[in-house]
Amino acid sequence: MEEASVDSEQDVTGQGSGRFQEIESDDQNTEKIESDELFVQNGRQIEANGLDDQNCVTDDGQKEFVAPAVGMEFESYDDAYNYYNCYAREVGFRVRVKNSWFKRNSREKYGAVLCCSSQGFKRIKDVNRLRKETRTGCPAMMRMRMVDSKRWRVLEVTLEHNHSLGTKAYKSIKKTGAGNKKKLDSNCNAEVQTIKLYRALVIDVGANRNANFSARRCQTSSDFHDKLNLRKGDTQAMYNYFCRMQLTNPNFFYLMDLNDEGQLRNVFWIDARSRAAYAYFVDVIYIDNSYLSNKYEIPLVAFVGTNHHGQSMLLCCGLLAGETKASYVWVFKAWLTCSLGRCPQTIITERCKVLETAINEVFPRSLHRFALSHIMRKVPEKLGGLHNYDVIRKALFKTIYEGLKPFDFEAAWRVMIQRFGVGDHEWLCSLYNDRAKWAPVYLKDTFFAGMATARSNETLTSFFDKYVHKQTPLKEFLDKYELALQKKFKEEALADMESRSSNPELKTRCSFELQLSKVYTREIFKRFQLEVEEMYSCFSTTQLHVDGQVVIFLVKERVLEEGNRREIRDYEVLYNRTAAEVRCICSCFNFYGYLCRHALCVLNFNGVEEIPSKYILSRWKKDYKRLCAPDVESSSTESTEQVQWYSQLYRSALQVVEEGVISLDHYKVALNAFEESLSRVHHIEEKPNKNLL
Repeated sequence: MEEASVDSEQDVTGQGSGRFQEIESDDQNTEKIESDELFVQNGRQIEANGLDDQNCVTDDGQKEFVAPAVGMEFESYDDAYNYYNCYAREVGFRVRVKNSWFKRNSREKYGAVLCCSSQGFKRIKDVNRLRKETRTGCPAMMRMRMVDSKRWRVLEVTLEHNHSLGTKAYKSIKKTGAGNKKKLDSNCNAEVQTIKLYRALVIDVGANRNANFSARRCQTSSDFHDKLNLRKGDTQAMYNYFCRMQLTNPNFFYLMDLNDEGQLRNVFWIDARSRAAYAYFVDVIYIDNSYLSNKYEIPLVAFVGTNHHGQSMLLCCGLLAGETKASYVWVFKAWLTCSLGRCPQTIITERCKVLETAINEVFPRSLHRFALSHIMRKVPEKLGGLHNYDVIRKALFKTIYEGLKPFDFEAAWRVMIQRFGVGDHEWLCSLYNDRAKWAPVYLKDTFFAGMATARSNETLTSFFDKYVHKQTPLKEFLDKYELALQKKFKEEALADMESRSSNPELKTRCSFELQLSKVYTREIFKRFQLEVEEMYSCFSTTQLHVDGQVVIFLVKERVLEEGNRREIRDYEVLYNRTAAEVRCICSCFNFYGYLCRHALCVLNFNGVEEIPSKYILSRWKKDYKRLCAPDVESSSTESTEQVQWYSQLYRSALQVVEEGVISLDHYKVALNAFEESLSRVHHIEEKPNKNLL
């Protein structure tokens, strides 16, 4: 068993090591693969790859240093550490051990992340008010792991820094495993040391090795993106899992994509309960590729929706060879295959051009939007190195979250850019160009079903957040996948039972609260109930303008700000009595699926006692799954109709199964119901079929 990572604040500096051990080129424990040699001379390294030293000399006569790259392998952790430390000295930054992973029983280290000392930000309790904060949220890092050959392989590298780099004259102290301190000698110019650097393409070791791959080819992105990055035995474990699922779960579906050499490239699968859930909640989908973009051990892409309780639910999964358009298009088409071509209304993803291109090709009619919480998560990394970062960050948040109209956003953005002189900042410029896909003021006509993250305290979390970390291997993930799904389905079944068996407590005398307490699930009603309660913070509703049947009202609200300070804000609400339409500038209905306090105030002001039916969404109702049935086209063939009948019966039976396992009493009732239903079906078979006469 492996235990969670150990965070470390060990701060060391990049200085060439005074002594590298020479590593033998033959490895007795593993198949020999092609390697390069790195020579350390005068604190610098040059690459010996069958080339003359002349090819590794810069214009100023200095030896060129080989930068870290994915696929590099080292004989030991110390060798990998010393290499990165030497590289840091050459570039001009300090190194810190960010994380270390140890095996639970032997305490043997098997993974680590080395990063720039400016990475992250100090915790508030650790901040010395007399010393200036030196960290900038720098993204530079090198993640590595011990592989089956006992070598240490580089799995992820970020070379870019978000701050200016210092001089190459640091001194450093490294803590070794034994606790001894070794001074890194900066005066190693009198001798030449040698370290063997192995480079390997990581894919199902032992099954897909090819000694003919050159080290240069292993670095090309096309190789990494043409086949899955798997460990030895992963392919067989995955196939065994799929076979087992199909035996126990007849509605389980999977597809495998092979490259021209017959090697596994992409994988897609969806279990029966996820297929049933997709039939009900197809409107808004979040495609989570954070495991892939953040270089997790498993290149996972998860399709996540939200159910009638507002709970996240897994719709399907994929493993991709890389972040390429071809891989994304393949997994999207696989998804369409098992969902009978039903496309979501809204697709939410992180901000990624490759992903955007693939979605536009496969889902041209769906609205593609960027997850705002993902963008804001990158602010420290992208802006942390700027002068007055804290003030810029505050201005950015105010621009994004407090504007109600596009004009407000544009004006605030312009002031921010001019005030802080960041008009030429590359990330901010690209962000502004994409604003129509992430800024709340531009998304008010897009339905999000509660997944909008339009408020600063909201975020989209990964479905497997508590089950998967960066080092989780595929075999372990397959086990945790089942645990995560079982937990989520149990939570949904309990929420269903609670919503049906109990009536929520009413907190006001408002007729709107009583109306929806009888209809909505418990959790969604609680969210709506908060809007009803907050109607009392709206102290003024006045008619502003009349345009035919449409009347514009102005609602004033006291909004709680930082430091318990109240601020008065104005909200415009459009109301059409004839069409029974009400729409607020805050767009709560499209963002969250229920009317806001401002719209409720306008309805109440006009003497409306019940919320119009168009604003009571079926997807939030207690009995939504029972009432929802797929559309059956009149032109369907008999075989197509039978497939649809099967799907509907399967979904209906699955609801009974999910709630039948809650307790022994539930189980007995469900089993009796199935036996009675089967008996009645058999009774029909015994009668003459009048349609055949």
